[in-house]
Amino acid sequence: MTKRPLPLTIVAWVYIAVGIIGFIVHLREALSGHDYRNSVIIELTEIPALIAGVFLLRGHNWARWLALAWMGFHVVLSAFNSLREFAIHALICSVIAWALFRPAASEYLRKNQTPATGAPS
Repeated sequence: MTKRPLPLTIVAWVYIAVGIIGFIVHLREALSGHDYRNSVIIELTEIPALIAGVFLLRGHNWARWLALAWMGFHVVLSAFNSLREFAIHALICSVIAWALFRPAASEYLRKNQTPATGAPS
């Protein structure tokens, strides 16, 4: 197994932090009764971030696709708001994609897969 690249590690921990912090913040909103329905929906969107971060640290290739899809979802949502918000989300998505699909990250994730099943070894 090769050493996990630092950009991949940073992205994974950011996703874990965003997932946990977002979950706590929106849980408090949901429990307070303030916009309960939206808080629960937002709550459900924090779970994939947490999952992606944890499984990126464990070396699962599918987790980088989940992480990119999660951020892409936010880019699409921000397109319905302001151009500035869209641009910021698109820039962040680009940086995340760069970190997750660099040759070192691809090699790390590929070497952590078994040839027959694609499952982590």
